Amino acid sequence: MSELVDLLGQLVAIDSVNPDLVAGGAGEREIAAFVGEWLSRAGVEVVFQESAPGRMNVIGIVKGTGSGRSLMLNAHMDTVGLGGPDGNLTPRVEGNRLYGRGAWDMKGSLAAIMLVAAEVAKAPLQGDLIVTAVTDEEFASIGTQAIVRDYTADAAIVTEPSDMEACVAHKGFVWAEIETSGEAAHGSRLNAGIDAIAKMGGVLVGLTQLDRDLRSGPIHPLVESASVHASLIEGGIELSTYPDRCLLHIERRTIPGETAEKVEAELQSIVARAGENDPAFRAEVRLGIVRNPFEVSTDAPIVQTLRRAMSDAIGHDRIFKRTTGWMDSALLSAAGIPTVVFGPGGDGAHAASEWIDLDQLEQCRLIYLATAREFCG
Repeated sequence: MSELVDLLGQLVAIDSVNPDLVAGGAGEREIAAFVGEWLSRAGVEVVFQESAPGRMNVIGIVKGTGSGRSLMLNAHMDTVGLGGPDGNLTPRVEGNRLYGRGAWDMKGSLAAIMLVAAEVAKAPLQGDLIVTAVTDEEFASIGTQAIVRDYTADAAIVTEPSDMEACVAHKGFVWAEIETSGEAAHGSRLNAGIDAIAKMGGVLVGLTQLDRDLRSGPIHPLVESASVHASLIEGGIELSTYPDRCLLHIERRTIPGETAEKVEAELQSIVARAGENDPAFRAEVRLGIVRNPFEVSTDAPIVQTLRRAMSDAIGHDRIFKRTTGWMDSALLSAAGIPTVVFGPGGDGAHAASEWIDLDQLEQCRLIYLATAREFCG
């Protein structure tokens, strides 16, 4: 395991803060160069793919010897902003934990799949093994979006943390805005001013009711219910002036089977009800970023293969049954690549102190390798 710990330490020490999250963030340039050089030295064919100017994905390919199935192992290189001493760029090992920014989310898994690629390169399988180290997962996932434009595989494992359980479903999300319009006027001119902020009141009531309905509605067996919340609100000019606009930012978490079209229809219905019997009511709904939910059948060959490898290595093949954030698995799945999520335990993603369980990370490495050998032949 020493090689794995050493490699993870080197990755954590490289600043790869996402510049779209933190102004002046280093981005992935240095870490991509490191990953590419390391894989190349290990005998893996390396391709650099520009996902945006100056932001490179690294694709490591071990070509198969025959007609076996291809498998993609995916991990992201970027991190959120730096935290305290144990959420910074100085890796620290204490017991079976390695502390540092990105250790769990998700440079540990990146180190594991790099070592898997190096091991497979010594004795190639029948099918191709493709390792994708991608940019920008923490913001807009432009890295994996670029991957699916140019690459495909018979299956994929997204190696995000999942506490050593196979994750076969997660929620999606829709970001949206509702803007109400009024008429600016001096506060004394009660017959001239129209209060756009007050007009938003009915919308907020409608959102509250929608959230209640969603939580009491269909419950997905793995990811619980859908939800909606008002995230940000802004409006007004000054204390003595009627506000001419109010802008509400909304996040709607979706469960498998829900679409952006459904979400837009819900919001339009809320706006319509808020404006009933009010000829002065004006509002506009705008959808922003849409990230679809993810679900794969437990009967899919990659899920079955992974679960057998789990059972052999750790004595269980449990399915992850808790809510989690959105992951690049949804993009791979939408591109027609059967995908499962599996990764180690730890804590502190996006927090001041972040750590990964090194024993579980080593088990993940062995499980990824065993899965690749069986799946690719």
